[in-house]
Amino acid sequence: MARGKAGGAAMASPKERADQEHDQKQSSAQKISVRIDSLIDDPSRSLRAFASANIGDFAVHGISVYEKDGKRWVNMPQSSYTENGEKKNFDFAYITIHGTPGENGLLQGYFDLIGIPYSSCNVLVSAMTFNKFTCNQYLKGFGIRVSESMILRKGFEILDEEVINKVGLPCFIKPNAGGSSFGVTKVKTKEQIQPAIEKAFGESDEVMIEAFMQGTEITCGCYKTKDKEVVFPITEVVTSNEFFDYDAKYNGQVDEITPARIPEETAERVRLLTSAIYDILGCEGIIRIDYIITEGEKVNMLEINTTPGMTATSFIPQQVRAAGLDIKDVMTDIIENKFN
Repeated sequence: MARGKAGGAAMASPKERADQEHDQKQSSAQKISVRIDSLIDDPSRSLRAFASANIGDFAVHGISVYEKDGKRWVNMPQSSYTENGEKKNFDFAYITIHGTPGENGLLQGYFDLIGIPYSSCNVLVSAMTFNKFTCNQYLKGFGIRVSESMILRKGFEILDEEVINKVGLPCFIKPNAGGSSFGVTKVKTKEQIQPAIEKAFGESDEVMIEAFMQGTEITCGCYKTKDKEVVFPITEVVTSNEFFDYDAKYNGQVDEITPARIPEETAERVRLLTSAIYDILGCEGIIRIDYIITEGEKVNMLEINTTPGMTATSFIPQQVRAAGLDIKDVMTDIIENKFN
């Protein structure tokens, strides 16, 4: 590669929620910024300043900056609120925010700083799984089957021939970090490559170029506590669209079949693989892993969702019901596991 030109409402519908999430991602740009609000000019005190921070779209005020014996540290604001004159503390955070800052480690880092336990994976795992290319390459080292792919960052360009020689056609060109299939293109011809890259760069500073795989798309959820492991029934994803795109996800152009219509032997391999990936990464809470079953019943991992959708029609609640479980009990398991 050579350096070149850089390429509301309380009851919102799934489409509206996806649009809101997209707007948030565009505006926040996954950035953390800090500013000093006031300096403390008193040499006898270790408190040196008060600061504020912006974590994506979230503002944090009242950060105390200390210095003593050549060391510096910060104290985050108290994790409490006042109701009817009574001070109450937050005990736990159940994270269901997709994208930034709930899925990429930013919110997890904040809760770590103020000492509040939370439902999802830690900072490292959240950040790595949110970065599709990094996650796939890491798991590939453990023998997990993934598609052939390449990464392209803003400020660099790639020749069409490089894409064709590396991953072939058709292929998928998509933002490396993101969701809801925004900016994703299934590329079939050489002429579509550069426009697809430009489209993907509109959603992320990194673009993933991934080989196309023909097969049956499935997804499998899982969670573990200190006492048990639960791998949910597998869901088969069937769409008449080119792929499981925005319209399929949010405009009903998809059939979701639970349990999936795959051989039991293959289903068992998927369940075992889901459990193994959970342990390899050191996941916490509920995760959902997307796969595609290709010719010869080969199981290929597509991506990992560490804050999967939790609406009544989302995959995880469907799988919970298919397993004969109650979502309230599942969430209780996850919360209580942090305190046992």
